[in-house]
Amino acid sequence: MPRTNVSRMSRTLMVLVVILAGLYLALCVALLVFQRALIYFPQPATLDAPRLTLEVEDAQVQVTVRPHEGPKALIYFGGNAEDVSRNLPEFSQAFPDHALYLLHYRGFGGSSGSPSEEAIARDALTLFDKVYSNHTQVAVVGRSLGSGVAVRLASQRPAARLILITPYNSLEELAVRQYPIFPVKWLLKDRFDSWKYAAHISIPTLLLAAEQDDIIPLSSTEALYRHFAKGVAQLKVIPDVGHNSISASPAYLKLIGQAL
Repeated sequence: MPRTNVSRMSRTLMVLVVILAGLYLALCVALLVFQRALIYFPQPATLDAPRLTLEVEDAQVQVTVRPHEGPKALIYFGGNAEDVSRNLPEFSQAFPDHALYLLHYRGFGGSSGSPSEEAIARDALTLFDKVYSNHTQVAVVGRSLGSGVAVRLASQRPAARLILITPYNSLEELAVRQYPIFPVKWLLKDRFDSWKYAAHISIPTLLLAAEQDDIIPLSSTEALYRHFAKGVAQLKVIPDVGHNSISASPAYLKLIGQAL
């Protein structure tokens, strides 16, 4: 092959490498800047129900409530694209002895501000302290993304029960699985490392998993389960349901009620 042709191919290959490297770096920057838009999908509140407004330092956070006198209360943290108010009718019927508090994350259901792990964690603490001033037996329930909020809260406040629905060991691990070609460990801002808090939990805890979960694999839930001290937690797997259909199973509310 003539030398001129070899030189031309080398230059073409070099240009191609530079273009691909630039595209990869641009995608990394996009993940860094827009990652929270890939984690949180704010939903409006569709149920007209009583509300509590948490006046926090930099936002007004909405909480759908079902008031009830007595010592028992349930605080619920939902998934990343969940309108938590839709749980109110079924929860009210299934758990009649509990006051109910369903937190709308910042940007969700009329709450102001933008969601982030640290902001949600602060709001969760504020809500718990308010609820605990009126109810001495507070159960903390978190589903999917909310399981990370719930386990962190329960490690920092005197909750009576902890229930984690389709929980994960770490959001970072899920992100690495979802985006294996990107340096997620260095880009991710909200890691939700639930395993860090599990070892500090001493209250009765239920981990509720879906057998056919294609979003949070059972292996991630099992990894989280192993971080709890022996005898603290139990893991229940509901058969023949997926990540989003688990709440349609008759066993769903029954198992939660048994754990309360």
